[in-house]
Amino acid sequence: MKNFSENKDEINRELAQFIQTLNEVLPRYSMLLKKMHMNDSELKELGELEHFLIEINAKITEIKNMLEHDLFGYSIDYYYQLKTKAGEGNKEALLKLERLREAFRESLKGDTLMIWN
Repeated sequence: MKNFSENKDEINRELAQFIQTLNEVLPRYSMLLKKMHMNDSELKELGELEHFLIEINAKITEIKNMLEHDLFGYSIDYYYQLKTKAGEGNKEALLKLERLREAFRESLKGDTLMIWN
């Protein structure tokens, strides 16, 4: 099993490769899209590129939603665990709960958190 550092490095490498490849595909798509007169092979390529980019967009959206859902769900679960412990008199949990509440407040001010399903 890989540790966090290895997973992080692998994800960063794969994301960099993905961005590099996308930077190679998008200009071709843009060029074909702007072209006034296309032959049959270019028209077919444009259709394939467009279909592929729509699929990529859907996958990116799925990844983004999964990350937001998991991060938000974990935060709320942790919040209620701390709230329970704080209610039982645990001073360390109370301090952590206050820090978490402040983080939530700051996130709400910056529109960076809270996607309600």
